[in-house]
Amino acid sequence: MDHLFVRGVEKALGWDGPAALGTAFARGTLDEPDFLARLLTPNKLLDLVMRRSLTTPQFRIFHEGSEMHPGRYINPAVTRRGQAIPMADMRRVGTLLGSGCTLVLDEIDFFDPVMEVVCRALQWWSHELVQVNAYLTTQDASGFKLHWDDHDVLIVQLAGEKSWEVRGASRRVPMYRDGAPNTEPSEDIVWQGSMRAGDVMHIPRGFWHQATRSDQGDGYSLHATFGIVKRAGVNWAAWLADQCRADEAFRADLNHWEWGGQQEHLVQALADLASAMPPAEFLAARERERSAARHVPHLGIFGEPHTVVCVSEFEPVINTIGHTVDVIASGKKLTFAAKALPALRLLLSGHPVDIATAAPDTGVDVARLAEILIKEEICTALTSELSSGYTELSTAATYSKAH
Repeated sequence: MDHLFVRGVEKALGWDGPAALGTAFARGTLDEPDFLARLLTPNKLLDLVMRRSLTTPQFRIFHEGSEMHPGRYINPAVTRRGQAIPMADMRRVGTLLGSGCTLVLDEIDFFDPVMEVVCRALQWWSHELVQVNAYLTTQDASGFKLHWDDHDVLIVQLAGEKSWEVRGASRRVPMYRDGAPNTEPSEDIVWQGSMRAGDVMHIPRGFWHQATRSDQGDGYSLHATFGIVKRAGVNWAAWLADQCRADEAFRADLNHWEWGGQQEHLVQALADLASAMPPAEFLAARERERSAARHVPHLGIFGEPHTVVCVSEFEPVINTIGHTVDVIASGKKLTFAAKALPALRLLLSGHPVDIATAAPDTGVDVARLAEILIKEEICTALTSELSSGYTELSTAATYSKAH
């Protein structure tokens, strides 16, 4: 999937691919920032908040440096049947924004198709899970206090201006569930300055940071933070423990009083399993087995799809084996005839594909292939809402006869 945002971030940070994630602090500026308004604007963010039932911790407001009680800006909307649905009190939210506050909406990719597609593009690129949170700060409000995250982040300033301080890590590769606490901030200031619209910043896991508008005066700042959760050795070890459940020896009780050869057998069996299922297999299995993003199943009663797009969380694996082609994605393996390979590559490219246009070129029944991929929830019909995530942000899919 070729996405304008991913290409822009790479160029801004001077990266050649995702290998630099988590290695060092980096900062730069997009050379084509015109598409930022396509991603998110303050009005679009407020519209998302206004039209959905949101509660903490997904939707939060910070005022005067502290998190406000949700009862101060979320009220139950009572239906005519007496059902109470928590909804943001937009008059109260507007008052708070006018006086100065920070509004936070976590996992905005869950609600917004543009951000959904951006996160999917980042996942295909990085081979890691990605979510995005939005932060709208107004007037001279302060942001979060000095803190660190247990994942790498990409921060994109979408509008306005905000001051940042970034410090180095005080504990190497810290985790929230760790062997020791990580509560003392580093004294090593890596960067201080203002982020303006179009600026991009990468903060590795464990780096301390804080942002504020307390020195900015009137105005606002809107930025998106893409959290990229890389897997660590402990995640591989936990996955190995789950694989152990298939072996009766690991399901048996440990004998406190008469070990016999049980201890030696378990140690050897665990070593054999770790050798047979190394970290690379764990990472590959996570991608293969990850379910696709939620989408409405295609129902023929609404008509046949004209355009389809692949929505697997990670790029599908396509293997040619003799006269067949295996497609592995979203926890499934589908097998097709080898002649379907060019069409499959097109349909699974991550870009919208017009079925009628593709059909004459590929020499196979593209509509039938698309029907199968949609049924298996690897692809979905492109709706007008979902298409907004690709328009002017992603290049068109192209057909190639190359195997």
